[in-house]
Amino acid sequence: MNVVAVFDIGKTNKKVFLFNENYQIVWEQSVVFPETVDEDGFPCEDITSLRNWIVYRLAEMEALEDYNLKAINFSTYGASFVYVDKEGNNLTPLYNYLKPYPELLKEKFYSKYKGEEKFATKTASPVLGSLNSGMQIYRLKEENPTVFNTVNYCLHLPQYLSSLLTGQFFTDITSVGCHTNLWNFKKMKYHKWLKKEDIITKIAPMHSAEETLPLLQNNAISVGIGLHDSSSALIPYIINFTEPFVLLSTGTWVITMNPFNNQPLTFEELQDDCLCFLHFQGKPVKASRLFSGNEHEVQTKRLANHFGVSIDTYKTVTYDKDIVKQLRGVNFNSASSTHQKQILKQFPFENRNLNDFKNYEIAYHQLLLDIVAQQIISTNLVIHNSPVKKVFVDGGFSKNPIFMNLLAEAYPEMEIYAASMAQASALGAALAIHKSWNPKPIQNDLIDLKFYKH
Repeated sequence: MNVVAVFDIGKTNKKVFLFNENYQIVWEQSVVFPETVDEDGFPCEDITSLRNWIVYRLAEMEALEDYNLKAINFSTYGASFVYVDKEGNNLTPLYNYLKPYPELLKEKFYSKYKGEEKFATKTASPVLGSLNSGMQIYRLKEENPTVFNTVNYCLHLPQYLSSLLTGQFFTDITSVGCHTNLWNFKKMKYHKWLKKEDIITKIAPMHSAEETLPLLQNNAISVGIGLHDSSSALIPYIINFTEPFVLLSTGTWVITMNPFNNQPLTFEELQDDCLCFLHFQGKPVKASRLFSGNEHEVQTKRLANHFGVSIDTYKTVTYDKDIVKQLRGVNFNSASSTHQKQILKQFPFENRNLNDFKNYEIAYHQLLLDIVAQQIISTNLVIHNSPVKKVFVDGGFSKNPIFMNLLAEAYPEMEIYAASMAQASALGAALAIHKSWNPKPIQNDLIDLKFYKH
């Protein structure tokens, strides 16, 4: 059986899947590594353990008698660089994108390049410190020029992992185009600051996400250069649907992606945590972000402690129209723009007194009402001025009947679907290199849809 392997690397879970020619998962493995620390004692990815695990799993997959490994690709989290020398050896830890960024250095950078507003608007990148991977390069140059001068290439994580297997160094458009401060979306090329800072020569050549390279040890196996995981998760939808849609990719972050909104980002939208991605064929994708999945995790733990129930009790709660009506009667919310800004900036449920709720079920409905209230504002930012008729929700919230029913209620003029497929970001990475390994046509039933009617 011919298969493609995809290493799907999250900040917590590291997974590898084998997909057959019908894009069904036939084998999988996962692992969680303890974090290590960088030179400042800040937690970061254990890149050595990750590298060794990939090499081990690759050898294991090549030895499987039932499967003929034809290709390999990578889907990983973004926003962090691996700095390598000419031999491909990493020169620093894989710095954590959550690491605080020096305020003075940030001010120096933005004042040098026409201020936050103009720069952020051009690069479609909110001002996010270390979460802008370009700012990581700038920091290395300013704080550790000796190491910076030995850097041959700055590689985003997917491309670094690919280089381990191919010995070649490339850049991918989906990694570059995701709030990196590297890409000028107005001119659709690298921003000129990279040349001014002598960084452009350390950015590896661009390579199409659809093309592959030979595996070093076995030329019969093709290797992709990898993709940013959020952009990768969009690929099955782009392939299967031509009518305008938005995708809510829900996990720790809820990212609303609209490939059919061509309006340039405003600075105001950037301040509301909007940004642009570039999908695997280089087209801009307008997106908005919320930390809702994390907030749901935090608040369900709080609810469990308060009501003395297990953490996963929420999985048993079904949608109740009467509870929703009751809660809305008590908690009338103004629709003013000022109030909406407040909801976006501060999650409403954080300040709710749990003693106000008679039981867990009612409190949990309020939590979801607050999450969806925030989600509507965020989603509207990228739906605005675009011909969207369908909304797809994948990931954790797609399985939540309260979330889905409230969303359908909020958009009665649209078709709202809970979408499910086998590991969206990994599947996207497999589909991106389809022509390199799979002789079969891509079928149009890769995504299972459940319609939610208002």
